[in-house]
Amino acid sequence: MRDRFRRQGRRDTVPELAVRRRLHARGVRYRVDVRPCRETRARGDIVWKGRKLVVFVDGCFWHACPTCGHQPTANGGWWAEKLAANAARDRRTDTVLTGLGWRVLRFWEHEDPDAVVDRICTELGRDRASTADAG
Repeated sequence: MRDRFRRQGRRDTVPELAVRRRLHARGVRYRVDVRPCRETRARGDIVWKGRKLVVFVDGCFWHACPTCGHQPTANGGWWAEKLAANAARDRRTDTVLTGLGWRVLRFWEHEDPDAVVDRICTELGRDRASTADAG
């Protein structure tokens, strides 16, 4: 089981790439797969350290999406505990980062990438037509 988890892709997922492509097309530059700070092991999917903004594009299964995430029936107890622990870890990460002054944006993989990018650009203080570097 451990080897299976190690093989699971952690970055460059299809939803994450869709968001990154749209950001790049709008002229927004960013860092990818970065630990925002030493106080947490979490790595943001898209990060602006200078602006203290971190974006996570969470997979519906692995992060227990209340809308479309599902619980496996085989070994159900173990999976329920595992997925609940993942969600709890996400909440702890959010608490640590916001306590340090970071703005944390979390999106589900099923969300519309254009809407996600609109929200990110709003947080960055950019309108849709802006093409300057976001830093």
